[in-house]
Amino acid sequence: MHIEMLSKNKIKLIQSLNRKKGRDESGLFLVEGNKMVEEALRSDFNVETLISTPSFLGQLAGLDSRAKELVEADKESIQKASLLQTPQDSMALVRLPANTEPEITPNTDLMLALDFIQDPGNLGTILRIADWFGINTVICSENTVDAFNPKVVQASMGAIFRTSTVYTNLEKFLAKAVAAQLPVYGTFLDGKNIYTEPLSAKGIIVLGNEGNGISDPVSRLVTQKLVIPTFSTGKNKPESLNVAIATAICCSEFRRR
Repeated sequence: MHIEMLSKNKIKLIQSLNRKKGRDESGLFLVEGNKMVEEALRSDFNVETLISTPSFLGQLAGLDSRAKELVEADKESIQKASLLQTPQDSMALVRLPANTEPEITPNTDLMLALDFIQDPGNLGTILRIADWFGINTVICSENTVDAFNPKVVQASMGAIFRTSTVYTNLEKFLAKAVAAQLPVYGTFLDGKNIYTEPLSAKGIIVLGNEGNGISDPVSRLVTQKLVIPTFSTGKNKPESLNVAIATAICCSEFRRR
């Protein structure tokens, strides 16, 4: 590890990581905030550059040695580089992990599959929910928002480092699951009540787009359709749940069994 100061080129690189093109070209993503930076340093991810004030470095108790490069910076320099409205004392440039699709067998553990999730806050929250319920793999359709978008990373509250997020052709992936006789669950308005249906400890739970739900090609691969029933008794009942809230209810019900 060697120590540098925060240069204009480094600031330019940091700000380029707000765009997917910048992340793809550099092979890096940005982590901001003291707690999140600590999470990155404790994880198995490769931290290429740690940018920190000297005072925050003193709180890391040697964790800073996990970074290949250390950049000491004052708060003003970090604020110039930061994508946050209220930057803290540190940020890190972290190597993107390999996008490795997991093998599917009849014994594959419970996974989530996301069909065209668009909102970064929703995806970050879903990763956090998956982490809480011990679901280690989240499969994303190729048109789902990038998990290493800074807003997703921030909303995940560290779950990005503990869950494997994979982008693939969702239809082909689910077809493999069906061929392996792995149950594929999905939430639909005409599904069966999640609270009374038998649920498996193995399988895939598919969650759909915020506005349109699960797409037709993906829905044809769902083997067990579920619904989270509303208990609203009003004349004008709510039409739907936020996708992250629906994810939490599904994960809780599957794990409760």
